[in-house]
Amino acid sequence: MRAEMLEQPAALRRLADLFDDHVATVRGLVRNPLAGVVFVARGSSDNAAVYGRYLAELASGRPAGLAAPSLYTLYDTRAHYAGFLVVAISQSGATPEIVTVCRRLRNAGARTVAVVNDADSPLAGAVDAVLPVDAGPELAVPATKTVTGQMLAVAAVAAAIGSVPFTGAELGAMPAAVDLVLADPEPANALAASWSGAERLFVVSRGLLYAAALEAALKIKETTGILAEGISAADLRHGPIGVARGDVPVLVLDGGGPARDDLRAVAELARERGAPVALCSDAPDAELPLPDGVPEALAVFPATVRAQQLALALADARGLEPDAPEGLTKVTPTQ
Repeated sequence: MRAEMLEQPAALRRLADLFDDHVATVRGLVRNPLAGVVFVARGSSDNAAVYGRYLAELASGRPAGLAAPSLYTLYDTRAHYAGFLVVAISQSGATPEIVTVCRRLRNAGARTVAVVNDADSPLAGAVDAVLPVDAGPELAVPATKTVTGQMLAVAAVAAAIGSVPFTGAELGAMPAAVDLVLADPEPANALAASWSGAERLFVVSRGLLYAAALEAALKIKETTGILAEGISAADLRHGPIGVARGDVPVLVLDGGGPARDDLRAVAELARERGAPVALCSDAPDAELPLPDGVPEALAVFPATVRAQQLALALADARGLEPDAPEGLTKVTPTQ
């Protein structure tokens, strides 16, 4: 996991160089008018899909959402997908459930794209076009470089159907921001030393960084066994804030933008309830600092990598092996 995390800047640079090509591939596939975009994924790929869902709807003004695979694999739903773009996301491209759903929705009229690390996988053979992540083999069970690669690929999907809130220059600079985070692991190590005894925690964000909160919580669960919950700041207020207290830390991911004030208010509310609170942000008081000058839509990348650092540091602090957590496998063959 540690080594694969360090490969991310180079992998993201390669994908950034291919960004315009990926945009062109998707544009050549989409039918006008576009009815909407539906993402199909599981696990960490599902978190990349959440980022894609937010960014695609923001960019295009068209509905975007996540498929419910069991509707097709268990309930045999007959849906009508004419005019829709379906984006299937999978690290291995070998999960039978994702392949089946993608084929069903393609037969139902959708145009289909696969975001996959293995361009020769079964999923790649079930779609109209492939956006290869091409991050190289990923051996650790917790996905790192494939997740950030998937996020960049779905950003290209959003750019193909509308106007994304970042420039080409900002995209080109983003891998360097990830490099800066990877070169500075001490903030994560310090926070892990403080939180290593926790058995539950919240990871909170909102808007474009909500996906990073979900992914952070998953990485912490996978590597440490801590019951981490990724949650929207808005949803936290609707009851779960009652769990926040002295033994339940709260990590707040703040990428700037319209959500910043609300995230700050939720952080203060958690502190008032006695919960240990840490901020991952470009603000000067952040326990997990992010580089300055990264637009919110791209801050998801350094924030996700900061969370990977924290998960790894927590595993180390708890004396656990993060690469192969007990009971988990790299490919999960759900049906």
